[in-house]
Amino acid sequence: QGTQSPAHVVHIFAIRSAHRNALIEHLDSYGIQTVIHYPIPPHKQKAYQEFSHLSLPVTEKISKEVLSLPISQVQTVEDTERIVRILNEFI
Repeated sequence: QGTQSPAHVVHIFAIRSAHRNALIEHLDSYGIQTVIHYPIPPHKQKAYQEFSHLSLPVTEKISKEVLSLPISQVQTVEDTERIVRILNEFI
């Protein structure tokens, strides 16, 4: 009958990089897979074509910089530390 705390459902760990393509290549060279979840700004997608005429420079900039890193319930602390170490090497 007690109240349960909601479980976290983390499925995207997104970061931004002005050098996204180079970062993707760097991570890939270490076998770290990345994903670009939102490559097209929302207002430029077909579903929102009535907004495609808008100029949203921040949204458009973010869509060119955002990158999702690996995250999983089965990912170990060691896996995460390795990813962080390799990210820091890039910086």
